[in-house]
Amino acid sequence: MVVTLIGTGNVGTNLENALCKAGHKVVWLRGRDFKVEDIIGEVVIVSVKDDALPMLAMKLENVKSLVVHTAGSIHMNVLPCSRRGVMYPMQTFSKNRIVNFKSVPLFLETEKAEDMDVLEDLSRTISDSIYHTDSEGRRMLHLAAVFASNFTNHCYTLSAEILKAKGIDFEVMLPLIDETARKVHQLPPNEAQTGPAVRGDMNVVTKQSLMLSGTAKEVYDLMSRSIQERRDYDKL
Repeated sequence: MVVTLIGTGNVGTNLENALCKAGHKVVWLRGRDFKVEDIIGEVVIVSVKDDALPMLAMKLENVKSLVVHTAGSIHMNVLPCSRRGVMYPMQTFSKNRIVNFKSVPLFLETEKAEDMDVLEDLSRTISDSIYHTDSEGRRMLHLAAVFASNFTNHCYTLSAEILKAKGIDFEVMLPLIDETARKVHQLPPNEAQTGPAVRGDMNVVTKQSLMLSGTAKEVYDLMSRSIQERRDYDKL
């Protein structure tokens, strides 16, 4: 297909790579200053920051191609086009690390059934995991992804800061991180949980909490309490 891709950020960069690798002709436009007359092709993919999407979408009102956005938490109706939809890739993306898009789950939504056929045809050339969901389901998926990815990565940041204070390289954590991720391929997350909080070892929990201060202490206390609550609930 001929595809216009608007947005050169993390998602846009990975999408452009995947589309070109699949053999599509991609017209790649910057989100901030694209011209409507430069848009061509059967599908227009808008991949910009969530807060920029509403204003940018207004410029696309008269585009006759199928226009889809890639945002997880924004309704399809933000697009004022006559043919509209969503292609949400649920993955963490960075511009300087190109992912294997074939393993990225794509969650699709369109207003018209015939447009879903077009979007599916395109999506199956870049991903092996295609799903249909509405805007509300996609919002819940994005929320779950924030916990599973964004918050998890922030915990890596806090871990790295604790280690740095003692001159220890964060690299020592990588085998632990890798095994934690591998376990949930075989066990439900609640069964894979380990550590002092799930064991009810309050002596260790209290001592570790006292080693921290500020936001890091608040995160530690809240996470420990959340783990304990779910442990107690699972025993019911």
